[in-house]
Amino acid sequence: MLLLTRLLPSFFVAWLLSFSLASLFHSLYVVNQLVNVGILVTFNDRVHLIIADWQGLLLTYGAIIAVAYALAFWLANRINHNVNQQKELIYLLAGLGAIAIVLIASESIMHVHIIAGARGWGFYAQLLSGAVGGLLFARISAVLAVKNNHEINC
Repeated sequence: MLLLTRLLPSFFVAWLLSFSLASLFHSLYVVNQLVNVGILVTFNDRVHLIIADWQGLLLTYGAIIAVAYALAFWLANRINHNVNQQKELIYLLAGLGAIAIVLIASESIMHVHIIAGARGWGFYAQLLSGAVGGLLFARISAVLAVKNNHEINC
């Protein structure tokens, strides 16, 4: 029951926000690079690019983030059982680490950036999206844990 009432909803919301931020940061990085070489990118083009990137990256980068988060949050849970303090920091670092490992591993193994927006400052923006997802997972799961404990005790 814990999986259905606390972990899956927390995981889904954290993943969705993290992926959406990562996709947005990717799109903004690409637009910035186009503008830097003198290409005019209108507001409508930017909005269309952001939407198209979100849809296009969902089944690839989105799935990769989901798997990386599942592994990272499982490890964070194991660490949290031993430490039992700083839960938010542990999950924040787990989310950040998951994205960092995905991006660094793809560059090291395949010699390609998994997404164009993970170069330069875009790399740090991707890490921020991972950290936000990890923090959100910790906070939502904590709120749902309190809610579930209250419902059980009533």
